[in-house]
Amino acid sequence: MKDFQSVSGIIVGISDLFTTPEKMSCDKLITVQKMDGEIANFIEAPDTYFVDHLKVRLGDMVTGFYDANVPIPLIYPPQYQAIVMARAVPYQNVKVDYFNETLVSSDGMLKLNLAPSTQILLENGQAFTGNPTNRYLVVVYGPTTRSIPAQTTPEQIVVLC
Repeated sequence: MKDFQSVSGIIVGISDLFTTPEKMSCDKLITVQKMDGEIANFIEAPDTYFVDHLKVRLGDMVTGFYDANVPIPLIYPPQYQAIVMARAVPYQNVKVDYFNETLVSSDGMLKLNLAPSTQILLENGQAFTGNPTNRYLVVVYGPTTRSIPAQTTPEQIVVLC
């Protein structure tokens, strides 16, 4: 099971990452500076999902989501394989997690209440016609209740197939 964790910060560098000749200029290294001043790097591959397909640039506040169960090199600054990247947008929250049969996140902190206005999409922007339960989801939402778990009616759900 994947364990999604996140790092947030301001982008201070974007550069090409050279791995193999076939992938030349396909992978990027995004360097972010966290609020505590620490630096973290994200490897952004062609299959990294960007919320709302927004382009990121130097100075943007972003959150990168990665699978904490995937081994990472023991180097400084830490280097994570980005699965999802989200640019900070006012009044918008993003959570990436596994949601069970009642649409509660695996950490038990967020419950989704679907509405007819909730867009449920695939990563490529096409409509998802199945059931979003028991799946890894990228959830874009606004306000929540103050209960535990917090409840929200998401604006958009992206199913990570």
